[in-house]
Amino acid sequence: MANIQKLALAVAGVSLFFASCGNNNTGEGNAAKTDTAIVTPAVAPVELVPVTGSPEYTDAQLSIANVTAAAQGTDSVKLSFAFDVKNYELKNQTSDADNKMCNNSDKGQHIHFILDNKPYAALYEPKHEVVLPKGGEHYVLVFLSRSYHESIKSKGASALYHFKIDEKGKLQKMEVPKTPMVFYSRPKGDYIGDKNTQNLLLDFYVWNCSLSDTGYKVKAQLKAEGVDTSFTITTWQPYFLKNVPMGSPSVTLTLWDKDGKQVGDGITREFKLAKEEPIK
Repeated sequence: MANIQKLALAVAGVSLFFASCGNNNTGEGNAAKTDTAIVTPAVAPVELVPVTGSPEYTDAQLSIANVTAAAQGTDSVKLSFAFDVKNYELKNQTSDADNKMCNNSDKGQHIHFILDNKPYAALYEPKHEVVLPKGGEHYVLVFLSRSYHESIKSKGASALYHFKIDEKGKLQKMEVPKTPMVFYSRPKGDYIGDKNTQNLLLDFYVWNCSLSDTGYKVKAQLKAEGVDTSFTITTWQPYFLKNVPMGSPSVTLTLWDKDGKQVGDGITREFKLAKEEPIK
């Protein structure tokens, strides 16, 4: 989305306090009045700004090399994932990380592991383990991430795995559906200090569809103190949310088709913003 979308959060409040000098002992009477204006600064509007200039990794490749299952007690199964990464260095700092002025991982580049559209796990090694109950159907989306959590969106840099675990604990790989989907990535977690809170990365992954003015769209609803607003996104790219009030905001992502109908359920994440610790 080329244009910056803005919403005024508040209008500057201006209050005037008038102090008058009464009769004084010199007999001069009301010789002077002093008017002092106390001005409450305007609250800056929330902005949704496209993120540009990030290094491209068009040859980066990520695939799921192997998934194994082992019993974990009587009711659960431990799944072990192994990934194959090519043309991308995990744990490296992305070259423009210092200039992005947003939250950045000091552990470097990584993989985002999203199970059932829940908050992702950041993987700095190409492997991961999860424990799941027997009897259930699941999705795992994985994609390569820059050190500041911006996803690599080029072809081959992600993989979707659809599976179920039967009542006996057996892992069964299932066909990847063709249904359009959106997966939530950022914002997530706690943000502390001006550098981390001034630019909040809004990033997500779409699957089986593309975004456009006349096709599928993603709506992002931001709720914060004094704020309840939505942005309609027609270009799949990362964005910065600017001027979000401190506290516990939330973002809800929903996917909409060309006819204006919502596709699937929305995904909501609450996160915390604070100028300094402790976070309240």
